[in-house]
Amino acid sequence: MPYPCNQLGFDRLFKTDKDCLDYLLQLKQPEGFHCLKCGNKTYWLGTREKLICKKCRAETSITANTLFHKSRLPLGVLFRAMWWIIAQKNAAPTYLPACPVGTAGGQGVSAQGLQRVLGIGSYETAWGWLHKFRRLIVMSDREKLSGMVEIDETLVGGKKSGKRGRGAEGKTLVVMALEINNFGTGRVRLMEIPDATRQSLNAFIKANIEKGTTITTDGWKGYVDINKMPRLPADRGYKRIISDQTKLLDGEHILPHVHRIASLLKKWLLGTHQSYVTKNYLQYYLDEFVFRHNRRKSKSRGLLFYTLIQQAAKAKPIKDTKKRE
Repeated sequence: MPYPCNQLGFDRLFKTDKDCLDYLLQLKQPEGFHCLKCGNKTYWLGTREKLICKKCRAETSITANTLFHKSRLPLGVLFRAMWWIIAQKNAAPTYLPACPVGTAGGQGVSAQGLQRVLGIGSYETAWGWLHKFRRLIVMSDREKLSGMVEIDETLVGGKKSGKRGRGAEGKTLVVMALEINNFGTGRVRLMEIPDATRQSLNAFIKANIEKGTTITTDGWKGYVDINKMPRLPADRGYKRIISDQTKLLDGEHILPHVHRIASLLKKWLLGTHQSYVTKNYLQYYLDEFVFRHNRRKSKSRGLLFYTLIQQAAKAKPIKDTKKRE
């Protein structure tokens, strides 16, 4: 299927709401419309985004079983919202000169910005749809990190500092994993965890890092079991390297690459969302950061848009929420 390569291409491809409906129909039925009741292939467009079979008069909702089901916003507005989210690809913050352009993965978007650009009347509506789109960006079949990987944790949110592994009032612990390769850094994974115990860290490693990977950590006791994972003799385990702690001066010389990610994440949350990130929705923001960082070198924003539309076409409707950022 065709997809837009730039803003002009998007405007040509999706001039009207009907263009968006036709595009969604092609995604759901790539071989063309066929009535689920009688198999007829001709229809006319009814009200409320429904197709009516010309033979048996059966009605089929184009948006049924998609993220757009029963939306009060026109489909054209939602398509433009998704394009605007994907098209945001700004340079990395200048206060981290050691990072190449694009390392931050783009500045991201806020609900207020989405509301303003698309003329959405309600802030809560813009916020709700932005979170729905954030849930689409984690691909279920994404590959695990491999090769050389740095892992560490950081505290996000709140106003007070806290001791490692114990957290602090208003803060949330986030574990970070970053691929290290010959050309710099690769993909990243971020996950909110309840604590820095072996159980929490091991669960993150198993879910996000390929067996046989060499993992570099500091001396934190929560990583002591890495060399023993997995326990089955026939499986390849993980190799752990403990970074040289004699180089520790300010807490960031042991694992410089993953600590740079922590700095970028906190600046991103502060700059784009002014730290208005509640704990209940933090993982969605982490997923957006990961999505943008891992695709920072992508030359086709249109292909990313197409992937997101595909995800939306097969996603189940998500209940609206009125909570704010």
